[in-house]
Amino acid sequence: MVTVADVPADKFIERLAARLKNIEQVKPPEWTLYAKTGVSRERPPDDPNWWYTRAASILRKLYLSEEPIGVGAFRVIYGGRKRNGVRPAHFAEGGGSNIRRILQQLEQAGLVKSTGRGRVLSPKGRSLLDEVAKEIANEIVKERPELAKYF
Repeated sequence: MVTVADVPADKFIERLAARLKNIEQVKPPEWTLYAKTGVSRERPPDDPNWWYTRAASILRKLYLSEEPIGVGAFRVIYGGRKRNGVRPAHFAEGGGSNIRRILQQLEQAGLVKSTGRGRVLSPKGRSLLDEVAKEIANEIVKERPELAKYF
């Protein structure tokens, strides 16, 4: 059986983001055109579909994690180096509002469920991710049949 860990992350996230666009509950709020993804960023994302890409990335992280992940942990995952001009750079956490809203939307869609310590994938979410991984693995095997033994 093909899992998310078996396929390239960039192809997987791109394909899953395209699938998330078709889910009614997952829609970017109006402010996403102007909002940065954290204090360490100088500008908002250039990609107009960054909301779906981030949601796909969050789902992939939840799939690969063995424990529940909360908003605080995701803020650390999506954080980065904050440049302070002439002063030394330091780590800064990512923005929490966009992560929180994405998790809430994924919960409404039934892909994620909340526990007391964070969020985990629901069975519906796990099957969606497995389905996308299987599609990508089939495409890889069509392009390069010698890789079939790995899937």
